[in-house]
Amino acid sequence: MADVARLAGVSHQTVSRVLNGSPNVTQATRTKVVAAIRELDYRPNSMARALVTRRSRTLGVVSFASTLYGPASMLDGLEQAARSAGYFVSVASLRSLDPRSVQEAVDRLRDQGVDGVAVIAPQTSSAGGVADVVSPVPVVMVGTGTPSAIPRVAVDNVSGALAATRYLLGLGHRTVHHVAGPEGWLESREREQGWRRALSEAQAEAAQTFSGDWSARSGYEAGLRIAADPRVTAAFCANDHMALGVLRALHEGGRSVPADISVVGFDHIPESAYLVPPLTTVRQDFETLGRRALGLLVEELSGVAHSGHQVLIAPDLVVRSSSGPAPARDAAAIGRVTRPKASAVRR
Repeated sequence: MADVARLAGVSHQTVSRVLNGSPNVTQATRTKVVAAIRELDYRPNSMARALVTRRSRTLGVVSFASTLYGPASMLDGLEQAARSAGYFVSVASLRSLDPRSVQEAVDRLRDQGVDGVAVIAPQTSSAGGVADVVSPVPVVMVGTGTPSAIPRVAVDNVSGALAATRYLLGLGHRTVHHVAGPEGWLESREREQGWRRALSEAQAEAAQTFSGDWSARSGYEAGLRIAADPRVTAAFCANDHMALGVLRALHEGGRSVPADISVVGFDHIPESAYLVPPLTTVRQDFETLGRRALGLLVEELSGVAHSGHQVLIAPDLVVRSSSGPAPARDAAAIGRVTRPKASAVRR
């Protein structure tokens, strides 16, 4: 830093202010300092800075080792938010998020000197494991999670499923069938809760649940059963990949979408707009999720306690052509249920 100051003709303190983004430096001086930094290829010593500030500017993330769209997008959202705020990210990817594995991962990240830890905990067992974590650095749960002393930021899966099911009922369908995610996943449970609540509120007929495992294959298998049942006119799938499988099975079974059966997914995967027909789905805002989780960690680092605090990010319904009015035989149900919300997003 002294070399940079000497080349730029400024003080050591001025170089420090430029490096830390202080506004109390003229533009002309800033330009000279930046030019000297580039000429000398100066890089701040992060280890020395950490010793002075007692902050490593590094955040740890404990993530579930999965290529599933939701967990992967949560990790991406966290990394982008951290990068924008000037933090590095160190990731511990686990195949099992049991309490022991989570605690060991947090301990390893602490050994690396991270300032705080975010845990992406999509399963019921992992949420329990996070709740039992012992750590002197702040810990935030991301994605889903049961209420506990650890603050969490999550997508409001219940409200997303409510919106999707209400939308289908508002199109005149007497009821909506559900292709559910696997047991043990918090997202599965919450999305099924929202679906059931919408049916109950509308006093709609009880409908069957088809079990899936998030894969297109399981959606296809459920779709074959749906295609064979002439009573089914609408299906809400707990994620878009299962909806993709349902669409394929309905096509093979000679059932037209949406003329015979309407299909709605959840996730808003990039491919959803290019399916045949384009898929109506629930979009999760992973960018906001990452930003809010990072904000909680930074506030905790500043001494603001958030014990038990919960932030829910509302998803929105993206309406496309895989959903439509109920077939004529269901026309009598129109007017008995809530109409589609005008706030639904069309894309």
